[in-house]
Amino acid sequence: MKANLWSPSYSITSKFLLVALVSIFFLACNPSNKQENLLVDEDWEVLFDGSSTEAFRGYGINEFPEGVWIVENGILMTNPDTANRDLITKKRYKDFELEYEWAVDTAANSGVFFHMQENLSMEAGNGNSPNWMDNFEIQILEDTYFYDTTAIRSAGSLYDLIIPTNKKLKPIGEFNKAVLSHKSGHVAHWLNGIKVLEFTIGSPAMDSLLSVSKFKENPDFHSDKEGHLMFQHHGQKVYFRNIRVRPL
Repeated sequence: MKANLWSPSYSITSKFLLVALVSIFFLACNPSNKQENLLVDEDWEVLFDGSSTEAFRGYGINEFPEGVWIVENGILMTNPDTANRDLITKKRYKDFELEYEWAVDTAANSGVFFHMQENLSMEAGNGNSPNWMDNFEIQILEDTYFYDTTAIRSAGSLYDLIIPTNKKLKPIGEFNKAVLSHKSGHVAHWLNGIKVLEFTIGSPAMDSLLSVSKFKENPDFHSDKEGHLMFQHHGQKVYFRNIRVRPL
């Protein structure tokens, strides 16, 4: 039996197929869609892809601190059995969005800094860069067993200044996904998909917080507008992966 080309069901099916084919054709041929997807990828600079450490060097030195920081199974990690040395990006950044994942061992401590300078010598007996007291720090911490469990210095906090809100941490040893952004003085931090804090550098609210903090005697606190990104080696085991940054 021949199909009735004018039957309602045949007509509807034909129209549906025609619309679908036309849509696929235009999506495939539309260069703006392809370019948009390409730009999304090209915007990001991969700092650590699971193997290469080319984007980093040690604070105060020209090379990557082999043995102090280790790459193993696609993870960038600190070695607690060595003298500490913080890790900084070779490039400097002003307005940016930074994505990274971090995990900690029991009672471990670290932090992420931005707009860092290398204008001070290493502290004797402590490999941490001395100007951590001069810059905002997004805290990385194992909240349960570290000796200091004060909320304002807990994981996700703006160290000693802002307590994170609504944070949901992964268990010890599991990776947390973090995003840190800076744009024209406005800073925001997301942890596992939740915005846990934001602030504006130089605002009355921030100046008020600084005036009653341990940084109150430092008039030049975070006065630089651009600089290195820094990952702190605090002497405990901390893990990083999937680190990338893009300009804003």
